Amino acid sequence: MRRSLATLVGAALLLLSLLPSVHAAGAETPTFREVPTRYIAALGEPDASSGFNAQAWGLWQLDPGPRGVRLKDFERHLVSNGGVAPAQWQFDGSDWWLEEYGRLMETPEFPMPPGKYIVTGGRETVAVLTVHPKDDFGRQRWQLGNGATLHDVTHLQCRSARYTPVSADGQCSPASVGSGIFPVRPGETMPDVEGCRKQEYAVLFVIAEEVSD
Repeated sequence: MRRSLATLVGAALLLLSLLPSVHAAGAETPTFREVPTRYIAALGEPDASSGFNAQAWGLWQLDPGPRGVRLKDFERHLVSNGGVAPAQWQFDGSDWWLEEYGRLMETPEFPMPPGKYIVTGGRETVAVLTVHPKDDFGRQRWQLGNGATLHDVTHLQCRSARYTPVSADGQCSPASVGSGIFPVRPGETMPDVEGCRKQEYAVLFVIAEEVSD
């Protein structure tokens, strides 16, 4: 059975207190505080521990699944309501998100804010994620500590995909998604949708963040 997030938070904070040697000589050990769980939409190779594309990562401050709209309710809850979901987020027909149970989700915040975060996939691994500010080329470097890879801190049960039109004047609608393929299981890919370009994202849980002075 997976350990609870609360247990993982405690393990993460204990880990940090025991590993001051991972910091450069003279550098202060960062202080972290537990936060309500947030959710990162991340791009990268599963075996990567760092990269230069965090500007393409998004952050949900709240769990987007329960705030989503099921595909069968697309017309009733979104089309007929000017695209405003019951949870008061705005649907964008040219850039929309879908999760593993067939629920349309709000768009995360882009880009990922710079900082240090404790992240996990809700399994065994917790790690410090460092997101750097943008460099002169607009890139944001990211790196995971504790020897972790992106796969290690990915919540495998979550499936998240972003859909945009293949062409500027093309149609890319959730109405074209079949409902019989849900839920999408771990290891399976999200459905292709006619007229849409699909980008799948890994989902990471943020359970603590660095306390800044």
